[in-house]
Amino acid sequence: MKTQTIKVDAGDLKKLILTVEMMKEILLSGKLYYDYEGELSDWAKKELEETRKTPDSELISMEEIEKEFL
Repeated sequence: MKTQTIKVDAGDLKKLILTVEMMKEILLSGKLYYDYEGELSDWAKKELEETRKTPDSELISMEEIEKEFL
């Protein structure tokens, strides 16, 4: 198998690692994304609001992800 080197922005990689750590912490702690009536939690609302601020131009398509990693 041929190995391939890719360049990764250190800041982006650090953000990704922190995000994964946060997700792991939430999942392991049992913190809910919604209440028992189906309403998003305050934390989830805040995260959704922040995510929606990301311009579409910064998003990566599924096809690009598959090309890069598969």
